[in-house]
Amino acid sequence: MRGMHTRVSLAADLKALGVEIGDVLFVHSSFKSLGPVECGAAAVIGALEAAVGSDGLILMPSFNLLKGGLAVRAAAWNRETSPSMTGYLTEFFRTLPGTVRSDHFSHSVAARGRGAAEFVAGHRGATGMRSPWDFPGYGCNFGDESPFLRAYHHPRGRVLMLGVTYESSTFCHLVEVMYWNERLRERPEDKYLWLDRDKLGEHWEEHGHLCRGRVGDADSRLFGIREFVDTLLGAVRVQPDRFRKQGS
Repeated sequence: MRGMHTRVSLAADLKALGVEIGDVLFVHSSFKSLGPVECGAAAVIGALEAAVGSDGLILMPSFNLLKGGLAVRAAAWNRETSPSMTGYLTEFFRTLPGTVRSDHFSHSVAARGRGAAEFVAGHRGATGMRSPWDFPGYGCNFGDESPFLRAYHHPRGRVLMLGVTYESSTFCHLVEVMYWNERLRERPEDKYLWLDRDKLGEHWEEHGHLCRGRVGDADSRLFGIREFVDTLLGAVRVQPDRFRKQGS
């Protein structure tokens, strides 16, 4: 605990962690983990904006995780009003004037910064990899036009984890989806393999390149999206049973 944090001190923490001007930053967060913040969530968003600058882009999950299955989520979905169910900071971010949101009933992404609207457009695109979250009328959740694939392919795409574990990392799902679609090309009836995110995280911590430090009071991690996904996908290809989620 370092006392009251501010927009300026949090921006300095982000810079010390390695966030750079022009980054495309996909943020997973626990607001409480940051500790006391003067001006609350607004200061956190301000710090993120200061850290990536006017040329950067901030992305956050704004998922609609209603229980009851995909049909329930799709029936209730409204891009403008459905709340983000991935934490307080993401809902605050979603509702800020100027934030835009992808139109996906389950795994929508909110964006703010340079090229935000273009980055999250087309999430209903019907081309690309299949996933368990595909639903009639909504295309491919992890398809060619999804913000997840765009972040993966962007040379400045990075994940920022603020006080959360790898259980929160949506890009572990991208590893699953890529692995499944590779197998489908050889065996069209293959079942989806759910992976243990804690085991994936342990492998990444041992073999990946990441920066780790404090942002406010939060134990935080920063790393490249493409390297993260490619490293874990390579490991899963070699030892799929090692990473299999129990019961899957």
